[in-house]
Amino acid sequence: MRGISGIVAGALLVSACHQQPAEPTIEKAWARLPAVSGNPGAAYFTLKGGSQQDKLVAIASSATSRAELHETMHHGQMSAMQPLRDVAVDVDKKVDFAPGGRHVMLFGLSPSLKPGHRIPLVLTLASGKKLETQAQLVGAGDPQP
Repeated sequence: MRGISGIVAGALLVSACHQQPAEPTIEKAWARLPAVSGNPGAAYFTLKGGSQQDKLVAIASSATSRAELHETMHHGQMSAMQPLRDVAVDVDKKVDFAPGGRHVMLFGLSPSLKPGHRIPLVLTLASGKKLETQAQLVGAGDPQP
């Protein structure tokens, strides 16, 4: 009996050593179209870290002329946006990009884009990994999906 349980335990240990590290993932991606055509829109999502520490260093979309990481800072009654160089992505932790906090500014969105359409987002991590997702578009006054 001991021999069989030892073999099973050994097999489990070997398989645990050969498991691939968990990759970061993107959840719930969406973007708000600007109220005025020509103004920037904004994208939001949740980025879940994998089994290794990393940093989000860039974001791009073929639907925009440029995309930038930003954060809304609150100082008393005032709020202002500032660009972010990178965002730490801790092991197995979630990083929210949401209205009023971290977000992505989307410059140069085509006026032909309408609520219900989807646009691609490509996130680049410091490790060199690229994560791709589709963000659902909502109108300026519409609730988030």
